[in-house]
This record gives sequence, C-alpha cells and structure tokens, in this order.
Amino acid sequence: MSWIDIGHIDDIPLRGARVVKTPVGCVALFRTAKDEVFAASDTCPHKGGPLSEGIVHGQSVTCPLHNWVFDLNSGQAQGADEGQIATYSVQLDGDRILLDSTSLGQRSAA
Repeated sequence: MSWIDIGHIDDIPLRGARVVKTPVGCVALFRTAKDEVFAASDTCPHKGGPLSEGIVHGQSVTCPLHNWVFDLNSGQAQGADEGQIATYSVQLDGDRILLDSTSLGQRSAA
C-alpha cells in the first residue's frame, strides 16, 4: 500500500465528514463519535446524494436525500435498500489521516 497524508483528524468534525478530490472522483472521509475514520464514495447510488452531508451514526452514514443507510466498513446499504458505495483503505498515524493511493488507483473513474 502507498499511503498519502491527507490531513489531521480534527479537520473532520466529530460525527461529520470532509471531501477530498481524487483520481476516482470525490471521496468522503467520515469521523465517528469514537474517532474512527472511514473513506468512501461521496455519491449515493440511489439518487446521487452527497453522503458527506449525511448523518454519521455508529459506523454508518445516512444519505441526506432519501435516508439510505450505508455501512462504512463494507459500503453495503443496510436494511431493505439495495446498493453499495465504494470504500477505500484509510488509517490513522497518530492524529494524521492516511489514505491508500493504491486502492484509489484500482477503481475506475466514473
């Protein structure tokens, strides 16, 4: 893996998100109440809603347009909804957020 330092954990609000532009499009970084960080596509497959504007709860995010809920670990829609978002490898090195550039390169841009 090839890690890119993309910022400090405090750059993302608690239970919120931040968007970074990548070769595969916009990737949302989500921070949970327990200071876990996840990276996933910023676009809901249902109606294209900006997931970074959704509600982060537990290890999930709810789309702000139609309330679809996505597991931030797998990208899978939860409940009766069908759909999935791309997820990307991310890790914390102290307070720095590192995004795996290799995982970004393995996905094709939309």
